[in-house]
Amino acid sequence: MADNGLKKHKIIRKGIQAGWGILTNSYFKGFLTASIYRGPLKHFCVPGMNCYSCPGALGACPIGAMQSIFDGRKRKFAFYVVGYLAAIGLLVGRLICGWLCLFGLIEELLYMIPTPKIRIPEKVDRPLRYLKYVFLFLFVFALPFFYRTSLGTGDPFFCKYICPVGTLEAGIPLVILDKSIRSALGALFNWKLTILIACILASIFIYRPFCKYVCPLGAFYSLFQKISLLKMSFDENACVNCGTCARICKMNVNPIKSPNSTECIRCGECVKACPKSALKFNVIEKKKKVLT
Repeated sequence: MADNGLKKHKIIRKGIQAGWGILTNSYFKGFLTASIYRGPLKHFCVPGMNCYSCPGALGACPIGAMQSIFDGRKRKFAFYVVGYLAAIGLLVGRLICGWLCLFGLIEELLYMIPTPKIRIPEKVDRPLRYLKYVFLFLFVFALPFFYRTSLGTGDPFFCKYICPVGTLEAGIPLVILDKSIRSALGALFNWKLTILIACILASIFIYRPFCKYVCPLGAFYSLFQKISLLKMSFDENACVNCGTCARICKMNVNPIKSPNSTECIRCGECVKACPKSALKFNVIEKKKKVLT
């Protein structure tokens, strides 16, 4: 029964991920005309990674929004965007990563390709997890805020020089659709294409490597994981120490030891896999039943 429930859960989750990706990129005219939607919806950020310049994108990318409204001359900070994302983090933590991120879904589908899989040793994996915080604070906040271009404005460092999401969702489609863009390609596009290819290849062997080691949005949401309204609770009285939850977690989290780990994307697979229902999502954490 648990296996059937888990399979159904995986199908539902991937369906929601795919449906959300289609919904938020449903400006189909953009793919036909090599144009970008600039209507009123573009004033709002989608909660997950989704490139502003994707021909089908109806909303703005939160990471891009944080960088694009920095004013390098007046040192203005993107308080309303940060506040909006913080509110999401305070409500659900990294649930967005597990359920509403299109690029995360793409990584998961690549990982389903039947090949030998790589599990990074913990002593290597653990320090690598901190890289996403470096990308968040250095490339999303610090450099765009303090560095000035020749025009006196902040430069969107992460989106411009690193983000493989933008290359996949915007760069490649626009290059295919627009001849003038193809003629203007240079070293920067080649560099970002290299990053994207590396990310794609890594995703075949490692589960969601971009999410684990690079994604600044996941890093931002993780700051609120332990204090978010939605929490995972663990009932040690129901647990039989079978280890199923830890084995099934592809984010390398042990829910028994850390049910609200900052690395958990709250996909819910461990909850469905538990044969004794010892793990549950609650709006209010039942502290007396959480193993510390």
